Amino acid sequence: MSFPFNKFNQFTKDLIEGVHVFGSNTFKTMLCNTAPTSSNAILSDLTEIGTGNGYSAGGTTSTMTTSTSSGTAKATLGQVVFTASGGTIGPLRYTVAYNTTPTSPLKPLVGYYDYGSSITLNDGETFTVTYDATNGLFTVA
Repeated sequence: MSFPFNKFNQFTKDLIEGVHVFGSNTFKTMLCNTAPTSSNAILSDLTEIGTGNGYSAGGTTSTMTTSTSSGTAKATLGQVVFTASGGTIGPLRYTVAYNTTPTSPLKPLVGYYDYGSSITLNDGETFTVTYDATNGLFTVA
């Protein structure tokens, strides 16, 4: 099942203001069970799930790649896997991509997936976040 990637409104402004340096900044994916809104702008606007049992505060680093072909540039995030260990992770419903590098604004948001209902990972279970490798997070033509 495929879920649409929802960008945060501030992300487009941050793009044109040079907040994100896709070739060198660090991007992470974190887990939430409280709905983000398009008006959220920085990490502290969101409520992260509790840590422990294989989930660390702030989530997991996602590998950012950039490419250019025939004058079209694309930024793509790599897959992230969360594994419950020693207990449960969650519940969670949303996965959020954000940039950990900028200090002003501090930890700006990129976008999120809504999985439609809450999910709890039992000990030993994994949850994989797969970003769209074909279209990337966005393209600039």
